[in-house]
Amino acid sequence: MDPIKLPSLVHYELILQVLERQTMITADRDPIVRERVQQLIVTLRKALSQHKLLEDTCRNQQMEIEHVWALNSLLSKEEVATRD
Repeated sequence: MDPIKLPSLVHYELILQVLERQTMITADRDPIVRERVQQLIVTLRKALSQHKLLEDTCRNQQMEIEHVWALNSLLSKEEVATRD
């Protein structure tokens, strides 16, 4: 069976760090924007939690997980060759 392809957890962490460390500093000036950024952070934390549960489920089912780091890694060698 082919491994299930999932994004690396680091992608969530990167986005969360940008939102918490950089976006929120500017968003604090406007209560509406701040609220939207906070909602986005909560949503991403929920997605990260769901992703971890999915990985746990896959492991419990003896499914191999392949972490994808970029969309380019999903292209087959043939697709890459035809693009060059």
